[in-house]
Amino acid sequence: MSDDTLADIGARDLILLQARIANPTASSRELSEILKEEYDISLSHNHVNTLLREMETDGLFRKTVVPRRTLFKHYVFRIAFHYPNFRDHWEDCYDALVEDPHVLMFFNADHKYRWQLITQFRSTEQMDEWVTSFFEDHGDVIDEFETTSVHNLHKFKTDAAIFDDLISETEEGREYLERRGDLDSEAGPDATPGADAADAE
Repeated sequence: MSDDTLADIGARDLILLQARIANPTASSRELSEILKEEYDISLSHNHVNTLLREMETDGLFRKTVVPRRTLFKHYVFRIAFHYPNFRDHWEDCYDALVEDPHVLMFFNADHKYRWQLITQFRSTEQMDEWVTSFFEDHGDVIDEFETTSVHNLHKFKTDAAIFDDLISETEEGREYLERRGDLDSEAGPDATPGADAADAE
């Protein structure tokens, strides 16, 4: 699937994905009922199951196991390059970071610290030992290295409501959102939407 998501997936399927995120433990039959009640979209539970399986296969979402965050201490690493040695050493450094089990997230940033990572270790001592070993192996390509300890994670989830931004970018999607609003109005003031839930990608 290309990065241009809306070119590959229609508004109806985005709504299905939104419903899955909002109701992560719901069965395909229950999701079928939610689509009917909230959007007047009629899909059999077998079709719902097939569409979700296709979207997962295409990489639109992933089922991920997220361990309890108190099991590890988390740190942000920021790396600025020593450019005279970059050409000869960046690839080995890159591969080591991608393959390292302590690296949770690794990304480029528009900053002098071009590589930034979110990492996890059992203790600060283990992290310090890792950094020392990392410099021994890849110090030639590093100009500056910053470490920040992450405390008290307050939020780490994708809210289902964010998909309204994607859905509203097409005429078909706006019609679905208007229909949802009309159905909510018909249901009366006591109707409550499903609670948002975490997406584990």
